[in-house]
Amino acid sequence: MPRDPLIGLVGKPSSGKSSTLNSLTDATSKVGNFPFTTIDPQRAIGYLRIDCACIRYGKDNICKPNYGSCKSGKRSVPIELLDVAGLVPGAHEGRGLGNKFLDDLRHADALVHVVDVSGTTDAEGKSTRGYDPSQDIVWLRGEIVRWVQGNLMQKWDSIRRRHIALKATPVDTLQGQFSGYGSTSIIVARTLDKLNLKTALEHWDDETIGLVVNTFVDEKFPTVIALNKIDHPDADKNIAKIAKRQDPQSLVLTSAISEVFLRKLAKQGYIRYEEENLRDMVLYRFGSTGVVEVLSRAAKLLGLVPVFPVRNISSFTSGGTGTSTQAAFRDCVLVPKNTTVREAARKVMGDVPIAYIEGIGGVRVAEDDLVEVGKNDVLSFKVGRA
Repeated sequence: MPRDPLIGLVGKPSSGKSSTLNSLTDATSKVGNFPFTTIDPQRAIGYLRIDCACIRYGKDNICKPNYGSCKSGKRSVPIELLDVAGLVPGAHEGRGLGNKFLDDLRHADALVHVVDVSGTTDAEGKSTRGYDPSQDIVWLRGEIVRWVQGNLMQKWDSIRRRHIALKATPVDTLQGQFSGYGSTSIIVARTLDKLNLKTALEHWDDETIGLVVNTFVDEKFPTVIALNKIDHPDADKNIAKIAKRQDPQSLVLTSAISEVFLRKLAKQGYIRYEEENLRDMVLYRFGSTGVVEVLSRAAKLLGLVPVFPVRNISSFTSGGTGTSTQAAFRDCVLVPKNTTVREAARKVMGDVPIAYIEGIGGVRVAEDDLVEVGKNDVLSFKVGRA
């Protein structure tokens, strides 16, 4: 059964990873300005902001999600997050807490790299002033690349011999090595398609292997860079420097500690807090803390599509009698782009036999059709034998 997407939060100690996690969830990760405040990887549930189908069909007044919330068509959908302990340069060689941290990332579908853009913590997370945070972006990705490449090169001679003996395809051979990082044959094929290599795998040199590994890391671990602590006086110059070197679509400006503070005030009843509108509050320069945008950007990188399973395709309710069953769009699941209707059915219904599937208007939907936003994303699964 297809598993739910997992977003991994990574970065050096004291960059603000735990504060970012706490601002996205109700989890309480240990927070402190010293290395390794997070010793064990922590999973928690965050909430991704999406456009709900209820507004499309005029049902926003009776939209009552089983999980999360929906307000005026803006829905918060649960998504799993992983906070991994801080990395330091040389982790792939065992520095800090070593490969354990890198290994904890292998199940992540996308990464959020939390960077202390204030420049007040050095490469190992110790307090300083004037540090260049653009270095963190380079070395963290480098650690992941060296981790994957080191593991591959240790076995390359035997991998090459086995590839020749089995007359295997490059996709099959590499997937056999990359599966431990949570890869799939589709990801490996996409990696090789991007490179369009003309040389047979058994003749790859070290440079070619390095190119393959770098491209694989980009495909397997798409990364959002959360430039955190933007409220610090030194942040502006560092943001400008990083913006010149990185894809603007990968950057999100954040102040996780401000988000945590505002949520606490809201819980205590002092303020009414809407994440999208802070222009009259502490972050008037930026309009928001950026934390909500972090998950939205990660979901966009993954191409996640919300699917709304309903029992009654006409009323969009769960059917039956009673107040709860008259509410619309009770459920929502997130699936990767290019998911078929059949795969969506399996994610929602498991191994329960499905006789047929209805879409909007009660029209039967072909199982091989793709699920897309606004097309085949509201479905009713009819149980039974076809």
